Amino acid sequence: MLRAVDTSVLSLARSDDEPPLTIPRDPAREAARRELFKRMYHENDPSWFQRALNAFWDWVGKLFDAASSATPGGALGLVVVIAAIALVVGALWWRLGTPRREPASSAALFDDRPRSAADHRAAAEAHAAQRHWNQALQERMRAIVRSLEERALLDVRPGRTADEAAAEAGRALPSHTDRLRSAARDFDDVTYGGRAATEQSYDRIAELDRALERTKPVLANSTSGTNSSHGADHNARRGAAE
Repeated sequence: MLRAVDTSVLSLARSDDEPPLTIPRDPAREAARRELFKRMYHENDPSWFQRALNAFWDWVGKLFDAASSATPGGALGLVVVIAAIALVVGALWWRLGTPRREPASSAALFDDRPRSAADHRAAAEAHAAQRHWNQALQERMRAIVRSLEERALLDVRPGRTADEAAAEAGRALPSHTDRLRSAARDFDDVTYGGRAATEQSYDRIAELDRALERTKPVLANSTSGTNSSHGADHNARRGAAE
């Protein structure tokens, strides 16, 4: 600003014998502003990104100072609180896995390609041989459901979910209800929850598949037939007694 004003004053000086002319305040201010806007004065200025970054870190610093002043123990206490929160969040993330984008009940168990239970078991064993436990567990669960459909213990219904299959199969195979629900939960966690299957989880679902093959279903009509026969025997004994 001084340079602009001095230059203007010198340029308006008529001679050494005459007093220099003075510039009013507003024109001088405008001349200084135009001078300071020249590119030569801003070659070493930080970029807009650097200015934004500096402003962000200034804001973080002020926020940290305000939080540390309000936290018992000052800055050290604030660091301890942040570390504790980070540990809690990490533990929850590890325990619950990646949040699901959609409910598991809305996703179908099978794709559009019809395959037999034997096909799904073969695919599961092939994945297990390569230690691809996620795919192996998924195929084994599909083998279980397809096998129950082939045995007419489940109706063939497109769009069935693992949870629905486990609930329906549990009515025909009540001794395996809990294991079926656990297998459906493992399938959902791996397929939609971002969890990783392990060799142990695959072995559990494979053993369940083999156990279901050996289990005879409990049919509703057999129970009612048994009750009817007991009722008939009771009536016969009662008639004989009379």
